[in-house]
Amino acid sequence: MKLSTLLQRRLRLGALGLLLPLAGSTAFRAPQQTKQPDPQILAQFGLLENPTLQNFIDQKGQQMAAVSSRADYGYNFTILDSPVINAFAAPDGNVYFTRGIMAHFNNEAQFAGVLGHEIGHITAKHGQKQQTRSTVATGALILGSILSKRVAQIAQPLSQGVGLVFLKYGRDDERESDKLGVEYSTKIGYDASQMADFFLTLQREQQLSGAGAVPDFLSSHPNSADRYQTVKQLAAQARQNAGGRQLSVGRDQYLRMLEGLTYGDDPRQGFVEGGVFYHPELKFRFPVPQGWKSQNSPQQFQMQEPNGKALLVLTLAQGSSLDQAAQSLAQQLKLQNAQASRTTVNGFPAVVVQGNQIGQDQSGQQGVTASTLSYLIQDGQTIYALIGLSAPQAFSTYGETFQRVAQGFQRLTDASKLNRQPEKVRIRTAKAGQTLAQALAANGIPAKRHEELAILNGMKTTDKLASGQLYKVVGK
Repeated sequence: MKLSTLLQRRLRLGALGLLLPLAGSTAFRAPQQTKQPDPQILAQFGLLENPTLQNFIDQKGQQMAAVSSRADYGYNFTILDSPVINAFAAPDGNVYFTRGIMAHFNNEAQFAGVLGHEIGHITAKHGQKQQTRSTVATGALILGSILSKRVAQIAQPLSQGVGLVFLKYGRDDERESDKLGVEYSTKIGYDASQMADFFLTLQREQQLSGAGAVPDFLSSHPNSADRYQTVKQLAAQARQNAGGRQLSVGRDQYLRMLEGLTYGDDPRQGFVEGGVFYHPELKFRFPVPQGWKSQNSPQQFQMQEPNGKALLVLTLAQGSSLDQAAQSLAQQLKLQNAQASRTTVNGFPAVVVQGNQIGQDQSGQQGVTASTLSYLIQDGQTIYALIGLSAPQAFSTYGETFQRVAQGFQRLTDASKLNRQPEKVRIRTAKAGQTLAQALAANGIPAKRHEELAILNGMKTTDKLASGQLYKVVGK
């Protein structure tokens, strides 16, 4: 939860509400001549502060846009500070890559193929067609949601527009964008067959991680059984049409740009360990109910009862005082007869807000849709909202859980947690005769992570490395 980043951005983006709307018709803006990344998406994910990679994507993006069928449309290219392996394009000309996908490319040609694919969605107007058909996919809560439909309904004021907007393209659109990706990347001088190889990396990563809650490239860009072969064939034809022109792969120069890139989740922005959520930068901790699922995002940290019967969300509150925050929360959640009382939580001034959420049930009747017990906790100038929601009939069961979590909010003082650092991509040079597994072991990578790192390298653990060959490891 990059609340520390959000706090820094309040002056630039305006005061944050309880949650920023990100989905539906407001997520994408009409085309403009001068494009800027959507501030709502930046607030949701954060901007990667990496001038080297940002300059690279800017340069290649504008170069590719110039050879596209909509060269004068206006494009903007942004790398988001997210470990999710994804890239997506908005109909307004904004193209977003995550640091997660940048880490998994193993050469410039793979990147260029995916870049061309995303620009292809824009030039072919796939996103605009999707919006016209109102098939924009939005998560119930956060990225794709780990929550049941029942909790999504009772938590509707929280869920409005929180999910990252991923347009769910059909296979025909994907095939067209693959074709355009091959065309555009070849035009700027890259070997487009590398894009097909990257699809294999994505498939292996998806198999390793399983069907998770967070959408990745293949879940937001449907894969097809023949995709690999089709792209290989298209690339071979493009190479032939290039008339002997030398097409680039750009492996070493790309890998060197990845040196020091944050890999995976960044514990500086919060992590769960031993049933506790720790936030080193904001210096607080609180317990996570045993057995509950949790998910961290730049806007909020959420916890869900395994069967979807209750929800706890930590986010920033709206208002400059506890009283203002309590009033705002009651309005946001549409609470009837809300009761607020002052208290302290481990030395922090706090207000407890309890009430029933009023809305329409599944039959369309007006009534109580959820009960809530929420804590507003003030730490200096910052006010956190820890919001507990459950169905009214289940509140007697979960109210004590909400209270126990909130009363466990306290200052983080454990140096081992405060000083936790993220892993970084490190580029190493191989010795002659080493397999990838041997090279990883020599760099202190445990055997249980060898397949993960093999996927990161787009290789097999048994592959032999040539003397002087660059490869990736991860470390502090």
